[in-house]
Amino acid sequence: MIHSIPEVDVQAVAKLREEDGDFLLLDVREESEFAMASINGSLLLPMSQFRLRFAELEPHRDRLIVVHCHHGVRSMQVAEALCEQGFSNVQSMKGGIDEWSLHIDSSVPRY
Repeated sequence: MIHSIPEVDVQAVAKLREEDGDFLLLDVREESEFAMASINGSLLLPMSQFRLRFAELEPHRDRLIVVHCHHGVRSMQVAEALCEQGFSNVQSMKGGIDEWSLHIDSSVPRY
């Protein structure tokens, strides 16, 4: 079953963070990418490990989960997988960490 995953722009995510919104920022890039550039407060769970580790997200089932990656492709795939597992409040961050670096925090390196 295909779910329609809402996309959220980086400005909306930045606003959520400023307002101390109760949400999980889930980074699904690989560890090497995370080591190069990351958004403070994000939780790393690489897409390549998702099937093995998705149970770690169970405590966050009732929270908003904003998934991000480099440009937005992997985050959409993981958001879809979360919906398939019954997570109902999932969004994909449009443009990923690259957009974040361009529009929100230029101290986050682009790669």
